[in-house]
Amino acid sequence: MQSTLPIQLDSAPSLQQLPRTQLPRTLAGKLAPAVAATAFLAICAHISVPLYFTPVPLTLQTFAVILIGIALGPALGFSTMVLYLAEGAAGLPVFSPHGPGGVAQLFGPTGGFLAAYPLAAAAAGAAARSLRRSHSQFAAAVLAGVAASILFFAMGATWLAHLLHLSPGAAWHMAIAPFLPGEIFKVTAAAGASTSLSRWRRP
Repeated sequence: MQSTLPIQLDSAPSLQQLPRTQLPRTLAGKLAPAVAATAFLAICAHISVPLYFTPVPLTLQTFAVILIGIALGPALGFSTMVLYLAEGAAGLPVFSPHGPGGVAQLFGPTGGFLAAYPLAAAAAGAAARSLRRSHSQFAAAVLAGVAASILFFAMGATWLAHLLHLSPGAAWHMAIAPFLPGEIFKVTAAAGASTSLSRWRRP
């Protein structure tokens, strides 16, 4: 009886002893959702409506970022957004078509919104996880979406004001006020979609 436990411990495979074929599978398992999420975000970016009074178009991108952040969590959500920005900077057609594309789009009028994506996704994921302890899943997702939206508008409006030398009032009317009604809808839709997805994935 005394020799059984050491034998069992010695026989347990270490990380180095695991088959090497399992490592690519693990990496692929983590990479696949991120790549699929960037494709989904690119589709939402192309659902874009230009507005005559502002260089910022109306898109479904913030809906996608919130949903991805809640669904994938803060770490993978952040990494997915960084991958998305890298794809766009490399010239892939993942950004809104109402822009120059490539690196130039990262420094254009919508650059502040794009730069906010990694932080917003991470904030949405972290907020959703922590708030589920004290709120319903839908309410937690809504509050997570609000947190992400604050980052969208703060960084987007600040960058636009800097780039175009706008006053705070002008930045409000060009980068925030026109998008608030749509953002309320997108936050609610992302919360509903993430709640439904979570229930579907639950065994």
